Amino acid sequence: MHKRTKSQYLSLVLYKTYAELRAESARTYVGFVWWITEPVINMAIYYLVFAVFLARGTEDFVPFLLIGLVSFKWFSVSVMMGANSIRANIPLMRQAYLPKSLFPIVSTLMNFVKFTVSFAVLLIFLWLYGFEPTGGYALLPALILLQFLLGLGCALVFAAIVPLLPDLVVVLENVIRLMFFLSGIFFAGDRIPEEYRFYFYLNPVAQLITSYRDVLMHGAGSTPDEFVLMLGQLGWIAGIAIALMAIGLLLLRKLDRVYPRLVT
Repeated sequence: MHKRTKSQYLSLVLYKTYAELRAESARTYVGFVWWITEPVINMAIYYLVFAVFLARGTEDFVPFLLIGLVSFKWFSVSVMMGANSIRANIPLMRQAYLPKSLFPIVSTLMNFVKFTVSFAVLLIFLWLYGFEPTGGYALLPALILLQFLLGLGCALVFAAIVPLLPDLVVVLENVIRLMFFLSGIFFAGDRIPEEYRFYFYLNPVAQLITSYRDVLMHGAGSTPDEFVLMLGQLGWIAGIAIALMAIGLLLLRKLDRVYPRLVT
């Protein structure tokens, strides 16, 4: 009775994503404009604090920092919103049947749309700062896709578990906070002693942030050999993301009838 074709499911996902984005923009007077002004304001603040007031690090520390912040914020918000997506929609599930995977997928897509706006602002800042586009930009779609899949995989898994263990949200918040300091946002991986560097790069978010910086600041991936090499180095992240998505979808299918009966 509840079976849908792939095209119907896709249409439902896209429509709900659009509806949620419209609803979110309606909560502020400036609507969609805030998605542009917010990253601009944030970047201006970090520029003033680190480049003007503190004169922190090298002359390239501000773009170095902003690349890490923009990338990590997309990951952290995607995971946290996805983790709460099913729990927040349990009352809706009691009124009508909806595929449970819909909710974390929609929240992940919403954050992807908002990330593209922030990322566009970041690119403009980098160009004005002096980092011109290079052939390595061809790697950006692959990096963005990898991060989207990784965020989606985490969102699906935690969305499936959090309704059963609500206190897991607190644990997850603290893990995300720890990752913020251990993912190389404020420092480069090559500053870590060599014997510990391998463990640092076991964090896929740290690897993605480093790759974004290599492409945007150093032109990595500009030659065919570099392009293939970097893709090969990032392949393991795709494996982790696919495994997480498979686990999350399996859990959601097994628990499909359980969520509407949970006490909210």
